[in-house]
Amino acid sequence: MSAAQSTTTKITPEIVAEHGLKPDEYARLLEILGREPRICELGIFSVMWSEHCSYKSSRIWLKTLPTSGPQVIQGPGENAGVVDLGDGDAVVFKMESHNHPSYIEPFQGAATGVGGIMRDVFTMGARPVANLNALRFGAPDHPKTRHLVGGVVAGIAHYGNCTGVPTVGGETNFDAGYNNNILVNAMCVGLARQDKIFYSAAKGVGLPVVYVGSKTGRDGIHGATMASAEFDDKSEEKRPTVQVGDPFTEKLLIEACLELMATDCIIAIQDMGAAGLTSSTSEMADKGGVGIELNLDLVPQREEGMTAYEMMLSESQERMLMMLKPGREGEAEAIISKWGLDFAVIGTTTDTGRMIIMHKGNVEADLPVPVLANSAPIYERPWVEPEKPAKILPEWVPAPNSILGTLRDMMGGHALASRRWIWEQYDHMVMGDTVGRPGGDAGVVRVHDTKKGIAVTCDVTPRYVAADPEMGTKQAVVETWRNLTCVGADPLAITDNMNFANPERPEIMGQFVASVRGMAEACKALNYPVVSGNVSLYNETNGVGIPPTPAIGGVGLVPDTGKIADLRLKGEGSMLIVIGREEGHLGQSLYQHHATGKFEGAPPAVDLEDEIKAGRLVRTLIREGRVLAVHDCADGGLIVAIAEMALAGGAHGLSREAKGVGVELFPYEGKLPPHAIWFGEDQGRYVVEVAPAKAEEVLERARLLELPARIVGRTTGADAAGAGAISLKGETALTLKELRDAHEGWLPQLMKSELGV
Repeated sequence: MSAAQSTTTKITPEIVAEHGLKPDEYARLLEILGREPRICELGIFSVMWSEHCSYKSSRIWLKTLPTSGPQVIQGPGENAGVVDLGDGDAVVFKMESHNHPSYIEPFQGAATGVGGIMRDVFTMGARPVANLNALRFGAPDHPKTRHLVGGVVAGIAHYGNCTGVPTVGGETNFDAGYNNNILVNAMCVGLARQDKIFYSAAKGVGLPVVYVGSKTGRDGIHGATMASAEFDDKSEEKRPTVQVGDPFTEKLLIEACLELMATDCIIAIQDMGAAGLTSSTSEMADKGGVGIELNLDLVPQREEGMTAYEMMLSESQERMLMMLKPGREGEAEAIISKWGLDFAVIGTTTDTGRMIIMHKGNVEADLPVPVLANSAPIYERPWVEPEKPAKILPEWVPAPNSILGTLRDMMGGHALASRRWIWEQYDHMVMGDTVGRPGGDAGVVRVHDTKKGIAVTCDVTPRYVAADPEMGTKQAVVETWRNLTCVGADPLAITDNMNFANPERPEIMGQFVASVRGMAEACKALNYPVVSGNVSLYNETNGVGIPPTPAIGGVGLVPDTGKIADLRLKGEGSMLIVIGREEGHLGQSLYQHHATGKFEGAPPAVDLEDEIKAGRLVRTLIREGRVLAVHDCADGGLIVAIAEMALAGGAHGLSREAKGVGVELFPYEGKLPPHAIWFGEDQGRYVVEVAPAKAEEVLERARLLELPARIVGRTTGADAAGAGAISLKGETALTLKELRDAHEGWLPQLMKSELGV
């Protein structure tokens, strides 16, 4: 349907279907209104009832998640979650998806995803201080992969770098399951004072409704609806629904809003995200218990002849909506105008409880606010419990000819290869407070002018979730918890991005239900509540869905940034100790796939009691100065963790100039197959580097907690030429240069064609 159709357009079944409403949903709308909707009203309801805005398939399950705790200031329901950092400080954060737009138009889709999530954070009164991203692309040899990787990474870099917000962490995976539906999940973290948190409830009658930011155009119309439907062979035709961003305007908007927030002019504020003016006005009015009247003639427009339909559904970027104290408009306009942004009073709050939209003297919409904001159908969709796969015994997976040769091959493959090519395009040092850079377990940003820091990370292992959604999601939660622990942070809370296929298929809905159940169990046990998040469904094309991908973003508090840890080995003569249970679990492991070409069996189990004990021990050891380096065991198992520590080692840390620190691995002498010990992906394990004099103390402290711990090797250093190596009795040593060449070379080689090299 043409977005420009007039108020006299007759509503046909075809037009209803084009708006994403099913016949029974349209019948429900007719019953609510008691009449046929105007075309603008149909558009408004279509976006408010979209999966993207209403969570109609997921809401009943999300309510089962733990969302509160003594550290939580604001949980789900606002633009972002807010958590107490002590001393009157608060951290504000959220993760959100821009999957469909990024597949259609990778640069702008990814860029505007970054811009949108930053607005969610600074609309709460927080200055954005860190960005992260979780990216999933198709198989490396898929014809679109290089193009999509290049565009998405460039879009993220462009927007984040231009706004001056450091990108300090993230993850990138390649899998054929994402060939036709990539995932771009953006996370933003901001800092605020607890007495300057802003909310979106427009409480009060007669408040001026103020539009701030960029002008409204026709970009992004039906963006929320597009994000709520699966793709087909005509997906490229949806390119006009992708928004276009301007990071320089976003930077001005950040500064203007924060300056205005320093006054007491603002009653309520919200960014115009999905569904633009429609969602921001209706949600703010509903939360405040008021009505709202808008005159669209007053909306700043960058295109001629825009209709009410287009203005209400436009998702043009860099726009905010505010309700001000009456009489303060002049003061607010002076601040906004100083930053070169549009400022317009476009309406007022009323006591009618209705949203009335006027354009060129005509009533384009007259709707009850509570119904508009809360009437979306809530579905308890049919679902089936996912089957639990059988455990794979270690001896069922064949041993390699060479442990170290296999390590080199795996570290040079797409699953484990360095992502340096990606994160070196991001400015991770801007603002001057980054103390933990990309490439480690978690990024760390100092709370400005204090010794405190916030640690941030995001993670999920989709192959685990696909095999067992409950256990796989539990593992994703504890993986972020471990990453924060590795730098010495106290984990505080999470945000999530639940990426799944079509919820109308019972097996997909079953994945979602089990995933939420696993998240809830882990978060409750760890006192690690969910304070914000996003659900992205219908990630499939022509009936083929993505692997279930519940990305988890974790945030923690570092009490003293002078006592953080990192993964780089510090020098020669140290002992390496692994803390945690070793069962040689090879099911769903990267080694299993390397050896057999398949991912089979159950993922590794998570023991939450052991996780808590090991995490507390490691954080205590870091703060007492008992350990020199820390890294958790994850993809690829123990030997990959040690290799990553070795490559990062030396005086230059994670930079290109790092020479690395060599390691002598001690032969395993237990009952399990050695390859299962080295490559098994058992959970809850940490590798710590300690001075020889402290090794026995660390082992004893683990034993007192009934946690297994053993010495697995010693550092051997590297000569001036960087000729250090990883050695294991009975095998040819693997030089760090050979390992680094394999590890660092894969991604740049993949991207050469895209870069025109």
